[in-house]
Amino acid sequence: MRNLLRPVVVVALAVAAAVLALPGVASAATTTVGFDVSYPQCGTTLPAARAFGIVGVNGGIATSANTCLSQQLTWASKSSGAVAAQPKAQLYLNTANPGQVTPTVGTWPKAGSTPYGTCRGANDQACSWQYGWERAHNSVVSFFKPAATAAHLSSLPSSYRWWLDVETDNSWQTGSTTALKAAAQARNRAALEGMTAYLTSAPQSATVGIYSTGSQWGQIVGSVPTTSNLAKKNSWLASGSTSATSAAALCKSAPLAPGGRVALAQYVQSGLDHDTSCG
Repeated sequence: MRNLLRPVVVVALAVAAAVLALPGVASAATTTVGFDVSYPQCGTTLPAARAFGIVGVNGGIATSANTCLSQQLTWASKSSGAVAAQPKAQLYLNTANPGQVTPTVGTWPKAGSTPYGTCRGANDQACSWQYGWERAHNSVVSFFKPAATAAHLSSLPSSYRWWLDVETDNSWQTGSTTALKAAAQARNRAALEGMTAYLTSAPQSATVGIYSTGSQWGQIVGSVPTTSNLAKKNSWLASGSTSATSAAALCKSAPLAPGGRVALAQYVQSGLDHDTSCG
């Protein structure tokens, strides 16, 4: 049987090679799928075929670094770019607001001028905003820029799209009553606004979006006023989906922030995060 099929296979391969050699004909390996990776994927083989890659700057929490950021940035930068709406290499930051346990938080700010007034070390909106600003600054200056330089890539934040990873696994403020919950959410929102302010201010001038699920975002942040700098930011949605079809349906969901749109939807297959571009 193999001897009879061999000539057919040889001819088929020859025809395929000729087709792939023609100008304008895409390789069968071309994909519109993106992937997001971070420190858990250090030392693993990452997908060879990808339209874009999103790399975590941190090592799971806002104060630590992804130790293989340089290698993963190089991998992302060599994506095909097959999806025009998605830059080849994108980044995301872990976020948090541990203000309720300030005595145990060495990185909680003691001073700073913010849109919410002066930070003096208290657990309030002013210091929450300052905490977010400082965490974004540290992630960019101490983690991202050295890794990008080592990878011989642009160390300008404006060269990439940045996402704020907002998940309940990280430290957030909470309240036991309706009033306390609303106040805690306002402080959490302030921390994200501080991160956004740093990333979007000169000379960073980066494009910023939000990664979360609708339920986690609602629990941590609540509703976002149109006056917040989080308004009009696009969303990257996660849902635990395991198929591209389900992820595509997620694209029709409401955005996390008013005035924004759902730009990406995530799904998981074979233990790896896949991403579908929406619209």
